[in-house]
Amino acid sequence: MICVILAGGSGKRFWPLSRKDQPKQLLNIVGDQTMLQMTVDRLKKVKGVEDIYIITRSDLKEKIINNVKSIKSDNIIAEPSSKNTAPAIALISAIINLKNPNSVVGIFPADHLIIGHLEFQKALVTAERLAKEKNAIVTIGVKPTFASTGYGYIQFEEISEKNFEGVYKVKTFAEKPHKKLAERFIKSGDFLWNAGMFIWKTKILFKGLKTHMPELYDSMNLISDRIKEGKPYSDIWKQIDPESIDYGLLEKVNNIFVISCEFQWDDLGSWNALYNILGKDNEGNIIRGLGKVLDGKNNFIHSENVFTAVIGTNDIVVINTDEVTLVVPRDKVELVKDMVNYLEETGLNNLV
Repeated sequence: MICVILAGGSGKRFWPLSRKDQPKQLLNIVGDQTMLQMTVDRLKKVKGVEDIYIITRSDLKEKIINNVKSIKSDNIIAEPSSKNTAPAIALISAIINLKNPNSVVGIFPADHLIIGHLEFQKALVTAERLAKEKNAIVTIGVKPTFASTGYGYIQFEEISEKNFEGVYKVKTFAEKPHKKLAERFIKSGDFLWNAGMFIWKTKILFKGLKTHMPELYDSMNLISDRIKEGKPYSDIWKQIDPESIDYGLLEKVNNIFVISCEFQWDDLGSWNALYNILGKDNEGNIIRGLGKVLDGKNNFIHSENVFTAVIGTNDIVVINTDEVTLVVPRDKVELVKDMVNYLEETGLNNLV
């Protein structure tokens, strides 16, 4: 299997620590390595992984080449511009397909936390066999441990697939739900968290694109011809509409399966997600850097160069950097992305 890591995101929900030129995947969010390097190292340890590619934004390519270990520079591919996940995945798959049209490719986000390597490896071995034997699209689902409103969900058929332990036909994909709906998902027992990992033969991917995203399929054929000729293709890329792979393809195909997994997984999509996995003091507070909480519980403080004092306040996030201070209730951290969008719209790009 060939593994592809998607590393073009801007990490807006981790602002102000995550910035456009140093996004979340290039930060040491947990431990002493970047999230991207942790993902590379995790995939390197999986049996049967033949090669690893990274696809990213053009402005991050050199930084990734210089900072990520054990990946050939030729395997770090830059999109001409960001177009969401479907065009990015189609582009890197087209490049791989030119080298070997029988490739099985796994798609992985750059910034997820996974604990439980043997379970993870077992899932990928099963996924590769399933993709080969059934010419199917395979997704990875994680058994939910609480009613998360920050994750997407996958609903699956009740009967497992013959000869494939823990594998089910996908019924439907569900976007991030509100609290009561998430609780109903958990109670029903037939929903998994969508871990954002997909495995398929490149020819099955392109067959799906031809049916459900024909304009993208046609553009990729033109781009493939340009790549073979050693010519640039940014003019073709410019005409492609941005779209997510979930909405553009996965929600529309029939031959799609999910593997139910129990490894510990978190997409670290927000400050609150990070709060949930880190060690806390007796009052539920986390302080990274300089700070103190008096008469307050369940707060998350990250303060790099200034002392941050929090008194008599519960359940808030305070992030201090050299240029920005963020204060937000923990149950409102999803709105951080909206603040970044506001700053971009008002021309304060130096802050994002």
